[in-house]
Amino acid sequence: MAVSHTNHQTSDTGVILVVLDGLNATVGLECMGFLQGLCEVGRGSAYTLSCELPSMSRPLYECILTGIRPIDSGIYHNQIVRLSTEQSIFHYATQAGKTTAAAAYHWVSELYNKAPFVAATDRHVANKNLPIQYGHFYYADHYPDSHLFDDAEHLRLTYQPDFMLVHPMNIDDTGHKHGLDSSQYRNAARMADMYLSNYLTAWLDAGYQVLVTADHGMNNDYSHGGVLAEERLVPLYVFGDAFSHADSIHISQTQICGTICNILGVAHDKPVCQEILQ
Repeated sequence: MAVSHTNHQTSDTGVILVVLDGLNATVGLECMGFLQGLCEVGRGSAYTLSCELPSMSRPLYECILTGIRPIDSGIYHNQIVRLSTEQSIFHYATQAGKTTAAAAYHWVSELYNKAPFVAATDRHVANKNLPIQYGHFYYADHYPDSHLFDDAEHLRLTYQPDFMLVHPMNIDDTGHKHGLDSSQYRNAARMADMYLSNYLTAWLDAGYQVLVTADHGMNNDYSHGGVLAEERLVPLYVFGDAFSHADSIHISQTQICGTICNILGVAHDKPVCQEILQ
């Protein structure tokens, strides 16, 4: 049975989680001028966390959204295509009568809605009986981040989700083509920061709490998956009054799920990072 973990936030609080696929911590904290600008004037906070292992995408989507490490979830690598057997933020939210949405890579759909993904039927979703009730899912790594953020905003404006995942892929795609230490990779991060600037203030004004992080980083072999710091360390930005905005905190990737559930005010049985919350 799920255990209720709650903080002072009301059930009306919404959360938007942005996962910038493949964003290394140093690049994320040095190249994202808009996000850092908000932090400099006290409207947000920036941290670093270490991703779980292996530092690969599908296993870490599962980790972020369920709080379960890859070695325990059974999603060990990207080629394991099946529905998750764990409870995710989407499950907890819908069980509490809340609305969920995602603009994300199709592997997220395969984890929580339907596997395998069939673009003709699964790309655009509007079904209250699914864990991800409303979704726009893409399946090309070069699908433009600009389009992805527009997809997310369409979902927000149309369905007013209580929890929404926003998951662009161009940073990771560029890293696989040019490597960590490249102008192309850094500029992909700068572009994502610019796209975020078009929407983040509106999300905050609408009452959302916003987290911006990454699944894993990138190395100079044009890949990731191992234990190098550049592969494991990722940024975490938080915006909104649900957060303590302490100067330094320690949060693990396995605590993101439970922490978001706390903000949403929904029952769950996941670990929580109390020090990041008010």
